[in-house]
Amino acid sequence: MSSVRWVPVRVVTALSACAASLLAATGPARADGPYGVDDLRAGAHAVGPGGPGNRLDHRGLQFLPRRDVSAPPKVSALSWMVTDLESGKILAARNAHRPLPPASTLKALFALTVLPRFSQREVHTVSAADLTGIEAGSSLAGLKQEMPYRVADLWYGVFLRSGSDAVHTLAGMNGGWDKTIDDMQQMARRLGARDTRVESADGFDTPGQYSSAYDLSLFGQAGLTNRDFAHFASTKWAEVPEGAPDASDMQNTNRLLVGSHGVRPYDGLIGVKNGYTSHAGNTLIAAAERDGRRLLVTVMNPRSGGRNAVYEEARALLDWGFEAAPRAAAVGMLPTMAPGERQERPEHVVHRPHPSTAPHKAAVAVQVASDAEARHRWLLSAAGGVGAVAVAGLGTALWWRRRAPREAGDGESD
Repeated sequence: MSSVRWVPVRVVTALSACAASLLAATGPARADGPYGVDDLRAGAHAVGPGGPGNRLDHRGLQFLPRRDVSAPPKVSALSWMVTDLESGKILAARNAHRPLPPASTLKALFALTVLPRFSQREVHTVSAADLTGIEAGSSLAGLKQEMPYRVADLWYGVFLRSGSDAVHTLAGMNGGWDKTIDDMQQMARRLGARDTRVESADGFDTPGQYSSAYDLSLFGQAGLTNRDFAHFASTKWAEVPEGAPDASDMQNTNRLLVGSHGVRPYDGLIGVKNGYTSHAGNTLIAAAERDGRRLLVTVMNPRSGGRNAVYEEARALLDWGFEAAPRAAAVGMLPTMAPGERQERPEHVVHRPHPSTAPHKAAVAVQVASDAEARHRWLLSAAGGVGAVAVAGLGTALWWRRRAPREAGDGESD
């Protein structure tokens, strides 16, 4: 074969190699996923599978610094977490999986478990058996024996007054105290709350009982997708039993919701549940909405010593979250839920793996979708570049093939 015919091959090869090197160097330089290119570099740590790379499994503050996002405020709580409810993005957290006593915030899990099982209009007459077994020092709704209450009245007692008498009454209707504890544990597992161990349905200090900021955030998020839960969690005041001659007034003990004891109400707060015991300290799940964005903050056991520290630290974290949410990178994900999903029929709850033991499907879905879209755009660009190189090479080859016979006739033979 004439050496002249190898020229286009060498030209095309060289051009292709240059194009491949250029494409490899540039790569998908502009990833237009939900977090941007800088965040995708940290994506495996932020929202990927569990294990050493999962930020939420690490102790201390978890936050991905960015030039246009300020660091979260310094608060004294042993554990806390800030979550964007619509996207499920966890914006920042500290000791998110640390097991701690939950106090009455555990009533959020109790409500998730029992609330869907009875009509709010059903009437139940409180018996002596309903009011037995209540621990001394427990918060009470003031239920009276032999008085009929609507189920809705009982739930006002749970959410507004954190009443153990209301919890015991509803647990009795559910089949008993022990059965309700088992049901709550099953619900926690179904939601993927692997840090929670239930020993008392009302959250009273009990040996071996604990939860975490991550799990309590799961409960708050799930509860707000249930219309009844969201209603009770946001109610500031109620008359119980409604319309009865001897009804009593109940005001919500969540100071950030109602504004009391020196705490200003938080603008846009929509619930969820506060708690206190001597062992757990103050705990709080708080959700708020501003300009169409909903945030959830969980705060466990502030150490500053202030009587309103849990509310003021939640306020500071919510303020930071609303400012940071549009630009902040995720350090983890909660599974997103459609309204009413998994709460109306608890028996159909789909198991959600804990992030420290298996990939978090919702988080992985976000990351995979983002990466797939970026790869798709990159492949289109690459195909276009290779195609242009190929066309140029083909034109060069045809030109050389037409020229080669003329050069051979002038001085060369086979």
